[in-house]
Amino acid sequence: MIDYDGCFSSAARTMQASAIRKMGGLGGRVPDLISFAPGFPAPELFAWEEFRDVAQSVLSGSDPSVLQYGSTRGYRPLVEALAQILSERGIAATPEEILVTTGSQQALDLTARVFIDPGSVVLVELPTYTGGITAFNNAQATLVGVGQDSDGIDLEDLDRVTARERAAGRRIAFLYVVPNFQNPTGVLVSLEKRQRLLEWAARRNVLIIEDDPYGALYFDDVAAAADTRPIKADDRDGRVVYLSSFSKTVAPGFRVAWVAAPAAITAKLEVAKQSADLCTGGLDQRIVYEVWKRGVLTARLPKLRSHYQEQRTVMTRALRRELGNLVSWPEPKGGFFLWAAFPERVNTDALLTRALARAVVYVAGSAFYVDGRSSNLARLAFSAPSAARIEEGVRRLAGAVREELDVSTSSVFAAPGAPGRPASP
Repeated sequence: MIDYDGCFSSAARTMQASAIRKMGGLGGRVPDLISFAPGFPAPELFAWEEFRDVAQSVLSGSDPSVLQYGSTRGYRPLVEALAQILSERGIAATPEEILVTTGSQQALDLTARVFIDPGSVVLVELPTYTGGITAFNNAQATLVGVGQDSDGIDLEDLDRVTARERAAGRRIAFLYVVPNFQNPTGVLVSLEKRQRLLEWAARRNVLIIEDDPYGALYFDDVAAAADTRPIKADDRDGRVVYLSSFSKTVAPGFRVAWVAAPAAITAKLEVAKQSADLCTGGLDQRIVYEVWKRGVLTARLPKLRSHYQEQRTVMTRALRRELGNLVSWPEPKGGFFLWAAFPERVNTDALLTRALARAVVYVAGSAFYVDGRSSNLARLAFSAPSAARIEEGVRRLAGAVREELDVSTSSVFAAPGAPGRPASP
């Protein structure tokens, strides 16, 4: 047999798989599994009838370019529509400053390849999105975490970490943030902090990668225009690279997302994309464009917001009913996720075994930290399961938590001098 390890590049040997994708493979092996792991949109909310009408029109054969190779930059009418969508979010961008990508995960990969040298520092929130961790790790970055406050990234810690890394002679490639309903915590960064973050970036000469897949999915207790205003909207010196996507609002199967950045950056990202996939699927782009052009997306957004708000409420009520003061969380004001904190003696990596035995799964908090910590935290996605499945899943999870606490308490009484410490918060 060939020893393939010797065939792989140094980058390939250090590549890391997505923790969430690992969880996604359990469905066929665990009967009746209720999964709070992936941040999938609710499939019953897809505009099936409108998609069929659009597809029939687009695939009529009247335009043979529909199934042909397209521009790397993106289908021009869609690119121009994106400039309008960005304008509605407060961002002024010309078509030359926009690049369509095959999902926002490709946008993360392209920014990694364009900005990261092996060993370059990427600053990330603690915790942060696993897709960002994977993309940046696979580009051989050194990921360095920065703490969060209740309203987002801790700016004092950010400044300390930046000074420390530069004093050690390390190059900082960029800061990666998810300001709107962060994945995994659901935290909404305050407008005041967004403005201070821009000031900090200018003072310290750091680029910001702003990832915004959830900004349109705000709930009733959010003033949309002000509270979810992108950092990029107030960027006056081209310091912010803005990423967004149609995956959460139209459908993830179409794989259409985009980057808005200064033209010099999008030009370099375009070259990187040419070696990745030449162009995002033209059929996907045409369908998404027509869905936008016909007003389908705009008309459906209120329904999406109302549905996901109700899903959040179902989950929070079930958690309170089943676990009481054994669980807490920052209240999500939008997006797909609840960041659950259990008693400190519960390690959510270990708890997964008990949860799986009860046919319920989540993503353990450790997957979102770049400092190697284990934790008593878990990301619970409320977006895809039905209300009834959410309630049943929480009931199963609560049973696993109580069992873990009973075993933990028994172990403490049985061996009071045993070594160990509670999981990090």
